[in-house]
Amino acid sequence: MGESYEDLTGCTMDDDTEAALLAAQKECVFMWTTKAGEPFGVVMSFLEKDGTFWLTAAEKRARIFAIKRDPRVAIAVTSVGSSMRGGLTASYKGNAILHQSQEVKDWFYPEFCAKIRPDNEVARASFQEHLDSPDRVIIEVTPHYKLTFDSMKMWERSPDAISDVRRAELEAEGLT
Repeated sequence: MGESYEDLTGCTMDDDTEAALLAAQKECVFMWTTKAGEPFGVVMSFLEKDGTFWLTAAEKRARIFAIKRDPRVAIAVTSVGSSMRGGLTASYKGNAILHQSQEVKDWFYPEFCAKIRPDNEVARASFQEHLDSPDRVIIEVTPHYKLTFDSMKMWERSPDAISDVRRAELEAEGLT
């Protein structure tokens, strides 16, 4: 990387870190294109399973109408707010498919609710009951492109890199 912070070649997340991020994080930014051709996004809870993202929304939401017009969407996930260290990001482009079948709902709701409410069975059951309505759709996004970034890799290649001892101290304090 040399002395330039502009060249981020080699700063992608390794597969294990990416998998850990997607398991640890509960929220993403889900993005689509509006009828006017403008980009827009909202924060949504998600479940990643076997390389595919699964989300849910009420059928009357603007994002659902947008997906029906144009299934091309994007998802961005960051480590901020998760149990992982900061400085990890992953962005994905893909096509969305909408599901309303009971077959999909039967496996999705329990897995999704277990991820979002892992420590409280009563809250999880209540959440699942709330979601399981006739006017709700499941969004499946299969990415065809991804871009990941691990800031620690950039820092390690930096001419200003800190010593291994100081890095270990910062990691122990949860500051990296």
